[in-house]
Amino acid sequence: MTPLHTPSDPLDRTRFPVDPWRLVETDYSSDDLGTTETLFAVGNGYLGMRGNPPEGREAHTHGTFINGFHETWDIRHAEQAFGFAKVGQTIVNVPDSKLMKLYIDDEPLLLPVADLVSYERALDFRTGMLTRSVEVRTASGKRVQVDSTRMVSFTERHLVLMTLQVTMLEGDAPIVVSSQIINRQDGKDEYHVQSAAMGEGRDPRKAGTFSDRVLQPQSHWHSDRRMILGYRTARSRMTLAVGADHVIDTDADFEELIDSDEDRGRKIYRVNAKEGQTVTITKAVSYHTSRGVPVRELVDRCRRTLDRVREHGADFYVEQQREWMDRYWANTDVEIEGHPALQQAVRWSLFQLAQASARADQLGIAAKGVTGSGYEGHYFWDTEIYVLPFLVYTSPEVARNALRARIQMLPKARERARDLSQRGALFPWRTINGEEASAYYAAGTAQYHIDADVAYAFSKFHDVTGDVGFMARDGVDVLVETARMWADLGFWRQNGERSFHIHGVTGPDEYTTVVNNNLFTNVMARDNLARAAQAVRQLEQDEPAGHARLVRRLSLQPGEVEEWEDCAAGMTIPYDETLGIHPQDDHFLDREVWDLSRTDPAKRPLLLHYHPLVIYRFQVLKQADVVLATFLQGDRFTLEEKRRDFDYYDPITTGDSTLSAVVQAIMAAEVGYADMALKYFYNGLFVDLADLHRNTSDGVHIASAGGVWHALVYGFAGMRDYQGNLTFDPRLPADWPQLTFPIRVRGVRVRVTVRQSSISFEIEEGERVDLEVRGEPYAVTAGSPLTVPLHGQGERLKSLEGTHPVIGDVRADGTVITAGVPDPDQWQPQPMLVDDEGPRVAG
Repeated sequence: MTPLHTPSDPLDRTRFPVDPWRLVETDYSSDDLGTTETLFAVGNGYLGMRGNPPEGREAHTHGTFINGFHETWDIRHAEQAFGFAKVGQTIVNVPDSKLMKLYIDDEPLLLPVADLVSYERALDFRTGMLTRSVEVRTASGKRVQVDSTRMVSFTERHLVLMTLQVTMLEGDAPIVVSSQIINRQDGKDEYHVQSAAMGEGRDPRKAGTFSDRVLQPQSHWHSDRRMILGYRTARSRMTLAVGADHVIDTDADFEELIDSDEDRGRKIYRVNAKEGQTVTITKAVSYHTSRGVPVRELVDRCRRTLDRVREHGADFYVEQQREWMDRYWANTDVEIEGHPALQQAVRWSLFQLAQASARADQLGIAAKGVTGSGYEGHYFWDTEIYVLPFLVYTSPEVARNALRARIQMLPKARERARDLSQRGALFPWRTINGEEASAYYAAGTAQYHIDADVAYAFSKFHDVTGDVGFMARDGVDVLVETARMWADLGFWRQNGERSFHIHGVTGPDEYTTVVNNNLFTNVMARDNLARAAQAVRQLEQDEPAGHARLVRRLSLQPGEVEEWEDCAAGMTIPYDETLGIHPQDDHFLDREVWDLSRTDPAKRPLLLHYHPLVIYRFQVLKQADVVLATFLQGDRFTLEEKRRDFDYYDPITTGDSTLSAVVQAIMAAEVGYADMALKYFYNGLFVDLADLHRNTSDGVHIASAGGVWHALVYGFAGMRDYQGNLTFDPRLPADWPQLTFPIRVRGVRVRVTVRQSSISFEIEEGERVDLEVRGEPYAVTAGSPLTVPLHGQGERLKSLEGTHPVIGDVRADGTVITAGVPDPDQWQPQPMLVDDEGPRVAG
């Protein structure tokens, strides 16, 4: 294959210079506020704040979000049917405490019109802190330095620390700072009541809006230095309290005022600043929420959090944050030698994963984390497939908490299964509180594979961590109930030989819905069934008393385990002998192929320009489906099958989902398309940083950030872990000298270093890890680093050449097929313009 040119860096490096440990902006612009508010957001998994300026203006979307804090609303279906989702859930934009308005000579500081001498904003991945430094010249010629910081604490879950420092460089001036907590829009939230017309003419991935008041005031209070507001949501009856303390440090003369009402608390400092004097204001903020605790109790919790800050001082928590980040990077950092721009983007992605998950603490991990309201703050399958594997290998305690969120949803999942006339449990396609919130069943509820995805994550956690107790106490319940659902959903057919079929489901590709024997669903269900049976048998062998409790707790019947094993063994896996590929479903190949090369780019993404029935008639994919199955269950496919499947599906995959590029990168690397893999990796890596889908303003694509780690570790390092067996078969890009990362396996942290001619392993914590490199077994022990030479991969992949063309002589994207190998000079990734999930009717 003729090498492709290495993809170019898509960022404007005059404005966003390369810094391996920071995202830095050196030129202010209001043209892309929505995007930069997302990119510079700070959060900890529980609480998130968008990168709005402390002075409040200009802003695309003011945003402070708390994971799981939501309002409910009745879903109004134009035509109701039994089992349709009834109650929608939308994350609430809570009162904003970022606001610290600054007036110099009684004129407000507004960056769009300010005379900026210098400007820098930076998100530091080592400290978890957002900083901004500007020097302004006033209309009267005075020079003022204004520096600010913002930090959402990883160690104190409910705490935010902010500082505003103003220094008079030239001249004297009166300075006023108005630091506020405000429930915006004069007491009305930034939402409007859901209506049946909500879905018309709007992007279905964006959050819905409310017109009636959501946050109902319950209390407001202030003292000389502290203010606290309390609220309760109108429908979900969730409660919230937010409080703030202030400390001023200056040699200048000043006076201070404070007041509060139902929708605003305000602390005002009036300072007579002389040339050379500095005014520093430190603001500590605490948010507490609950699904049932009275507001007065949350107010007390806010007081306790703020009292600790008053006792220890802000610097104590800043230092704790730095120590936490040091530990995080020791367990997480992926280093790409010789590519600082890529390094910056990779670390930004890994930092986003911390901000989305670290202190979720048994809440789910939302598709946008806590950086925006996109997808209404819902949890999807994204967590289990794209985020959990990263957490399992780097932060197993955080992974455990994320799995606990699914365990807590199990009772409602059982109810949902009964709604759909099934045994066992069916997890909701999208949710906050555990109830199904997808109003578009064809591309929502019909994605039964969510059950297998959840089970996959539990099995992965068990395999990698070796936490037998967690599986025995909690995980096995999830495996059993999901296996019951599959055994009940499918049916047996006798046609020559007995086979198990699953009909009426939708796979990950939402451009093909409600089909029979979707390959991804069947392959993942097979694994779910087999792993459930294995877990129950292992528990019976190792802990008979625990098995007896399981039998009583779940009313496990004699013969159920054998039934799951039979269903797994008899599972129908579609395969077409003529083309030598796995059809996406029973009738996928009967459809006409959509010619993407002749599709007007202005009509992309397809879901916003064509009726679903039009799309459903064609062979065209929103995202990887079969190809994803060949990755997740790769030990069940041969390398030749993976190559043929990739060749067939890649040209008809639109990339209209951000979940697609990273999977295509992994599988392109595995089947030998090295340059294509790198292109897809860039598409996944810069999806938000370069706003490739034109919707970064809605929040970070957390699953895509997790996919970046997957592409590096599973793709270019070639790691696989089927059934808990750790193997490596690297495919390092030609111009990457070295790729280094840590993984934690059964309590042992091992550092992996991939070079062009070797792969090395070194134990950093623990004693021993067993693994394979290209089929050869090795034991890595503490104090004895291991280096394995790499050879032979090129010949193995070369043996795949000569596979037949898959869609005539030209692939659907216009690439000429020669002996089944794409011409790389003609290959270009398709434009990617939208987000992760399919059309949704919001109300």
